[in-house]
Amino acid sequence: MLNRRILRIKAFKVLYSYAVKGGMSLQDALAELDASCESTRDLYLFMLALVAPLCEEEGRRIAAAKTKFNPTEEDLSASERFASNRVATLLSEDKDFQKLISKKGLSWDQYDIVIGKILNSVHGKQYYKKYMALPEATLSDDCKVLSKVFEQELVDMSEVEDLIEEKNISWTDELAYALTWCCHTMDDLSHGEKWRLPSVYQSDMTLRRNPSATVSSDRDFSRKLLSAAFSGYENYFKKVVSMTPDWDSDRLFSADMAIIALCMAEMDTFSDIPARVSINEWVEISKWYSSPKSSQFVNGILDKVLKEKSGAAE
Repeated sequence: MLNRRILRIKAFKVLYSYAVKGGMSLQDALAELDASCESTRDLYLFMLALVAPLCEEEGRRIAAAKTKFNPTEEDLSASERFASNRVATLLSEDKDFQKLISKKGLSWDQYDIVIGKILNSVHGKQYYKKYMALPEATLSDDCKVLSKVFEQELVDMSEVEDLIEEKNISWTDELAYALTWCCHTMDDLSHGEKWRLPSVYQSDMTLRRNPSATVSSDRDFSRKLLSAAFSGYENYFKKVVSMTPDWDSDRLFSADMAIIALCMAEMDTFSDIPARVSINEWVEISKWYSSPKSSQFVNGILDKVLKEKSGAAE
């Protein structure tokens, strides 16, 4: 499930927390990293668990409209296609999925207002109207309309963002990634596959599909990366200070330093990853998680590091 870009970001968040607050052992840091990785899968489960209550809300609205004092012809003839979406039934009847949702406390039961807001937005979209106008809907159609919901309704909806932050602060910048995996699940179900809990790490997913495949462990990668950066942080910091004599060490923004330390650790630890690939990855991450001018600073320092390493190798 988690690719290496996401794993690098997670290692960065842990190291940044250490750089700002201190008082963290390596064991604590690795435990926080593992928990963060599991948390992203929990977010995927929580968003996937939205399907049934969303369809159920549609059904409640249709039933309420038909039983009001003076229902219109439109009320009486409303289609129950979305309310009867097959995916909602598949997930509701999947004992493994329901057991996991219950165990982790990922129910939408107390979020009726948010569900209503999402459904209101769905009703106004062309993809919903086209789906409802189909002469007949297949399982593939049911999956496609829900993929559109995951793609278009949730990332920029303030009510959903507030709910995600309330549930787990670490989820706030991971929603889009989790929703992408919900769409992958819709694609699998549309081809008749049964729901299966995805592995936390993409390397494990590859091995599950092909046990004879030769892949390196993404979990090992993330833990080795964080361990190397954590253990070598002070030396990396001194190295950066020596490369920036015109800078007061107190001016080194902690996010920049965490990113630089992780890239230096990656270049020192993983000889199979080209150094330029590592630098490009961390410069891109700096664009999202540091100050506006940080990517130039980070890139400049890492270029110097790479030149020194290349010179030493010669």
